[in-house]
Amino acid sequence: MDARSRRHIQMGTSVRDVARARPDSDAGNNTSLAQLEGLLTRGQQAATAQREAQVDVRTAAAQKRELRRAMLLGPIAHLAEVGRLAAKENPELGKAFGSKPGVGTYLMLQTTALTMQAAAEASKEVLAKYGLSESVLAQFGQLLDQFDAAVTLGRNGRTARKGATLELRRVSTMIAQTVRIMDARNRQRFQDDPQALGAWLSATKVLGAPKGSGSPVPGDAGTPDTPASPVVEGSGTPAGGEVRPAA
Repeated sequence: MDARSRRHIQMGTSVRDVARARPDSDAGNNTSLAQLEGLLTRGQQAATAQREAQVDVRTAAAQKRELRRAMLLGPIAHLAEVGRLAAKENPELGKAFGSKPGVGTYLMLQTTALTMQAAAEASKEVLAKYGLSESVLAQFGQLLDQFDAAVTLGRNGRTARKGATLELRRVSTMIAQTVRIMDARNRQRFQDDPQALGAWLSATKVLGAPKGSGSPVPGDAGTPDTPASPVVEGSGTPAGGEVRPAA
């Protein structure tokens, strides 16, 4: 979760807790509170999805590293040596085993390894005369299947992580908008209760904004006339745009 989303979700959680502790009879404020609670639930779900996706990406990366090492030290090394010997009888056959799949990207490794495996399967009888192990060849196929699964896991994880990150950003912006809507009513009802007003103003602060980021504090307990206005990070403007009265 990025810092902007985290700060706004933390602010929304504080606002929810203050509002729950001081129930209101105003229907509009209660509608906003219900919307805020729904947004916080969405935020929690998106954060969980983001964490799970990140775990998948890291797991896939570790698996690909290990499988790459296993293939290079095992089946690929075996086929390269067998192919080198076979090339003396069949130069064309030797070309399939002469590349270096350990150099370059994982995609290059996967493509080269698949080519080697297919060539070996198609020429097993010839290669057997030079020491081809069918057991090692079968293991090669299994490792390639596992590598393909790891590639898919990583790709899906990155896609899910991106989707969850976008959802968190949407939710954080909507939380800021909802808090702004709730602010006027809560300042009104707490105007004669300094303790409750202070709790509300404290809850609406977006804490931890980087210095000079252009993100004003939504409400300062020392300046109760300042309206709450959580902002989109770095924009210098309130999230969702400034709401102006109709002309």
